[in-house]
This record gives sequence, C-alpha cells and structure tokens, in this order.
Amino acid sequence: MARIPEFFERVANAPAVTPQLPLVVLLTGFTDAGGTVSAVVDFAREDLRPEPVAVFDNDALLDYRARRPIVTFDRDHLSDYRPPRLELSLAHDALGQPFLLLMGYEPDFAWDGFVAAVLALADEFEVSTMTWVHAIAMPVPHTRALTTTVSGSRHDLIQAHSVWKPHTEAPATAGHLLEMRMSEDGFPVAGFVMLVPHYLAETVYPGAAIAALDQLMTATGLVFGLDSLREDNRAYLERVGEQIDRNDELAQMVQALERRFDAYMAGERDGTPRAGGFAEGDLPSADELAAELERFLADRPADDERGA
Repeated sequence: MARIPEFFERVANAPAVTPQLPLVVLLTGFTDAGGTVSAVVDFAREDLRPEPVAVFDNDALLDYRARRPIVTFDRDHLSDYRPPRLELSLAHDALGQPFLLLMGYEPDFAWDGFVAAVLALADEFEVSTMTWVHAIAMPVPHTRALTTTVSGSRHDLIQAHSVWKPHTEAPATAGHLLEMRMSEDGFPVAGFVMLVPHYLAETVYPGAAIAALDQLMTATGLVFGLDSLREDNRAYLERVGEQIDRNDELAQMVQALERRFDAYMAGERDGTPRAGGFAEGDLPSADELAAELERFLADRPADDERGA
C-alpha cells in the first residue's frame, strides 16, 4: 500500500471500518447557497453519530486568519478554544447502516496533498462509492422542486437527476479536485450541485438541505430521518410566502421565474432544453428585489428564527 501523506492523524481506539462502505463528503467553504452544506453538516453532527477515524491537520491545511478559531472569554480568563474540524468519521444512518463521512472545512492549502491522503484512505478502506454535495445560486423559483446538476462517473445518476448541463468554466473547490482524482482512480463518483433560488441564497434555506440529503440517499441507499428539517422548511416557506404576498414586485419576480423554469423543464422533458438554461435575462431587477426578501428573513427576531 502506498505511503499516506502526513496530512492527518489516526484516532486512537477508532471504530473498526468494514470494507465497501459508501463515502459521503461535506466540505464547507467557497460557496454554500442557502447554507446547504453547513445545514447538512449540522444535521450529520447531531443525528448521524459520527465517530472520528482520522483527523486532518489544521496547521497544514487551514488559513487561520481567514477562518479564525473561536475562544471563550470567561470574565477574566480564557476557558475554551475551538478550531475548525476536518475529519473522516464512521457514521450510521437512521437504520443503523454504516458509512464513511468526510466532513468539515474545505482546505485552504495543499489541495494535492489533501486529495492524495483521502485517496489513500479510500483505497485502504475499499470504499464503494464517493458522493458529495454543494450548492450555488440560480435564478429559479422556490415554488418549484429544487433541481440539481450532477457530475462524476455514475452516469445513471447523471442521466436521472442532472437537469442543468452547462459547458462553462467556474472557480474550483477541493471537492471538484477530489471528484476528478477519485473518478480517475476508478471509484464510482457523483457530485450533486444544488440549484438554490438566488433570492434565498444568503439565508439558511432548510429546503436546500432536505434536497441535498435526498440526493445523498438516492446515491448511497442510506436513510435519513428528515422530519425536523421538513417542519423547519414549512415554517420558513410560510414566512417567505407572507413577504411575497405583501410585495407585488416580489410576486411578479417569482411569477417570471416560474414561467422561465417551466419553459426550460418542458424543453428538457422534450429533449430540447431552452438555450441559455436558467439564465436570468430580462427578469425585472431580480437582485434588488431579492435583497429586500433577504433582509426580511435575516432581520427576524431570534425567537422567530425556527426555520431560517
């Protein structure tokens, strides 16, 4: 077996990892429309009982000045120091099925070394598949089912779930590099990009996290209990609906997005998707109108933030 780069430490008394488990990757960082990945990370830490197997080295991978650790100042002394975490863990779904979970911050440095380390661990544990999610803002309406772009080597998932298939250049993330290298190494890989309504991108949108977890279940066969998130999303959408009902310009923006989305999806079903995809085009001042909705959701009192 190839020597594993020194970017992590194994955890003493870590749980045993059986071969052929799926690997799920959740990296927070560059872009996270709707707080999607962050919400899935919170869900995983609270509900999936992750037990660390390997802890990655912050001093090698993290820019502390960009993502400063948290300290607790207790009256006259410092009582706690909480740096960000990036760990490979053994987790279990709602049915007790085990899987590997690589979760935490996107590395700031040494991407090639980080990816080589993950590949070596994937080889060692003989992972069956790798699935990851991230989210970008798109001019789509919240009143339609959240859609995805899918990439990787699992062509069945791409065919079934990839709605928008652009040919474009975009800033890369460490997740992209990991997807490419694992695909080249022969692992079955799927990367799901959640297409989040752009006017909700700066809020914490529970529906985007639900959609991401649904896609992870589809790709891996795992089962997650989403009742709490679904209740949060119902409350969130009620508040969004209340604000749109009070503002004719917001309502017109959503209606225009619905018409564009429905036309695009009708073309997709016919095999002739509209040129330009979900491009914003002639929507009336969508960003300015969206800012009003974002401010409304962000400024809600703390006791009314159940779903946002």
